[in-house]
Amino acid sequence: MKVAMINGGVFGSTGKIMLGIADSLEKFGNQVFCAAPITVTNKDREPQREYYKIGTFFSRRINVLLSRMSGASNCYAQCSTKKLLKNLAAFQPDVLHLHNLHGDYINLPLLFKYIKKYNVPVVWTLHDCWDFTGHCPHFTIEKCEKWKEYCFKCPQYRSYPKSLFDNSKKMFRLKKKWFTGVKNLTIVTPSQWLADLVKQSFLKDYPIKVIHNGIDLTVFKPTPSDFRKKYGIPENKFILLGVAFGWGKRKGLDVFIELAHRLNKEKFQIVLVGTDNNVDKQLPQEIISIHRTQNQEELAEIYSAADLFVNPTREEVLGLVNIEANACGTPVVTFRTGGSPECISEKTGSVTGYNDIDAMQKEIERICETKPFSKEDCITRAKEFDENVRFKEYLELYKTVNGK
Repeated sequence: MKVAMINGGVFGSTGKIMLGIADSLEKFGNQVFCAAPITVTNKDREPQREYYKIGTFFSRRINVLLSRMSGASNCYAQCSTKKLLKNLAAFQPDVLHLHNLHGDYINLPLLFKYIKKYNVPVVWTLHDCWDFTGHCPHFTIEKCEKWKEYCFKCPQYRSYPKSLFDNSKKMFRLKKKWFTGVKNLTIVTPSQWLADLVKQSFLKDYPIKVIHNGIDLTVFKPTPSDFRKKYGIPENKFILLGVAFGWGKRKGLDVFIELAHRLNKEKFQIVLVGTDNNVDKQLPQEIISIHRTQNQEELAEIYSAADLFVNPTREEVLGLVNIEANACGTPVVTFRTGGSPECISEKTGSVTGYNDIDAMQKEIERICETKPFSKEDCITRAKEFDENVRFKEYLELYKTVNGK
């Protein structure tokens, strides 16, 4: 089988998923064509496998600028998209797997014209909500439900993907025109929460399948280290860990700051991973800030050293960090938001009300004092998210949509 995949990058969570599926496909004797743009994250480094580069770094920057000035997202990049489609035609895929399409690296009218013209079987994994809104990839914090009928007067048009003008009404109409009417298209979502939203959108007529994202269980497992000693954390202190990349209100940075003021400093130590200098300026001194880990193995060591993984995210499609923590034997407490609660069970963590800091504080204190969750149950739960199992689910889906 020949499978072509398109994504907005080769690094980060979605890039890792695309390349992981590609590697798995090739192990079973399939041919794979991966395509992605050149972005800031991969401009100066390459992944372990080759991929087709959509346009140049400079051309994409021009597309981003044009999109920002006009509000017409993903309507440019004609030349690079035509070259991509020419290569796709030469490859003749049995299945085309789409991932993140936002980021102004591809011309969506041309892409979907090609798909409809040649009736290419399509699997489309939605990693956020951008594909069925007029602008935003997330809308939980704004409590906006305009996307169910028609987007207009977008309260987030100056947020990613940034625009000088609110063009959400026109973009909603165009997306609906582009994305509907494909004969053989199956939508995949990483969580049941997102699947339920898609069923309320203009994409509702397509088949929808939930395939949770997976993790590498050979990396994320209980991993001993000298983490406490390295950071001078006494054995009688509970380590509360937070991990995110892009700390801010969405990821609950303000919640950790508030918890640092509320919790007993003699009993609790907050550790945040994925911070930067700007975040450090907002943090009280008692929070340990780790900008980045050297590799995933080091991250597994930190997960393993923690007594509790705290995830006060306010917008989350799934929340792989919850699963990574469980895989290392660490229980989780999280807000009831998005797909985050789907990651854990009643034996591996606790879910509090959305944005309820009081409840989260009480659960942190209760879990650390009573230890109701076992390391063994956490590890067992994480095995349900083995990335190799998830990749095989995609392979079976490809066979289904291709009729093989």
